[in-house]
Amino acid sequence: MKEMERIKLHIKDEMELFEGKFSKSMNSSVSLLNRITHYVVNRKGKQIRPMFVFLTAKMLSNGKVNEKVFRAASVIELIHTATLVHDDIVDSSNVRRGFFSLNALWKNKIAVLVGDFLLSKGMLLCIDNNDFDLLKIISKSVKDMSQGELLQIEKARRLDIDEETYFEIITKKTASLISSCCALGAAASNVSENKIDELESFGQKIGIAFQLKDDLFDYGNKKIGKPIGIDLKEKKLTLPLIFTLNNSSKSKKRWLINCIKNHSNNKKVIQEVIEYVKETGGIEYTLSKLKEFQSDALKDISKFPENQYRESLICLVNYVIDREY
Repeated sequence: MKEMERIKLHIKDEMELFEGKFSKSMNSSVSLLNRITHYVVNRKGKQIRPMFVFLTAKMLSNGKVNEKVFRAASVIELIHTATLVHDDIVDSSNVRRGFFSLNALWKNKIAVLVGDFLLSKGMLLCIDNNDFDLLKIISKSVKDMSQGELLQIEKARRLDIDEETYFEIITKKTASLISSCCALGAAASNVSENKIDELESFGQKIGIAFQLKDDLFDYGNKKIGKPIGIDLKEKKLTLPLIFTLNNSSKSKKRWLINCIKNHSNNKKVIQEVIEYVKETGGIEYTLSKLKEFQSDALKDISKFPENQYRESLICLVNYVIDREY
């Protein structure tokens, strides 16, 4: 049995039901929108975020799932899909999950509107069912993601991101949505505010570790859907590079900044930067920080009831963080 199948074993029925509910949540009276959302549904990803919602909820309620949990899973997937559509426009990316992105097929104007539509659908799903606790969680996440993206753009122009700012960016931009998954699963299970906060913190640590692993893929050797060196080409400062900049001589630092600012499209130069980052210990440092957040997250989850759903949740955490690079 594959790892993902083993993780899904205790939420298999919920995931099958979820797919129908999620598809229905995107229905529109506009035929163009229905064609586009049908395209999106048929090119789904691994649906990691709904899995976090269901496993968190079932861990807390000893296997019971109510309709609010299904709404929470649909909301998170609607918001996540909206952010992917908008990300592809921001990054001028023509490919998503091995297929043409929406902006490549229908151009930016339609893609922006589709992203807005999905975002509004997520918000309305909460409002129409009086799930204002879920709405508060997801609204905060959308705000954080937007601020994180803008902060990254601002800092990337000057290439002056220090480690503290870097962690602020990824906490907002990446970790906020995964922390929301766990908080939504808890809130939909009607547990105390303290438990919701604890699970939100647990999800945040997973999200940070997830982003650190994504940073490492820029310096890897395997094809995992993300081209090697793409962050460097897009002038994104990742933790391995920040560590290297902070531990280089003035002349090497000038060379690095010049390479990224003026030669980011030169494959040979980018490869030289990658090799230098490896030589200076940027990869090892990032791995150590990743393991630190992963370990803290697993300590957090160990405080919750020991059952098969918690074990599956731990397996899911390790799956998303221990991907090979």
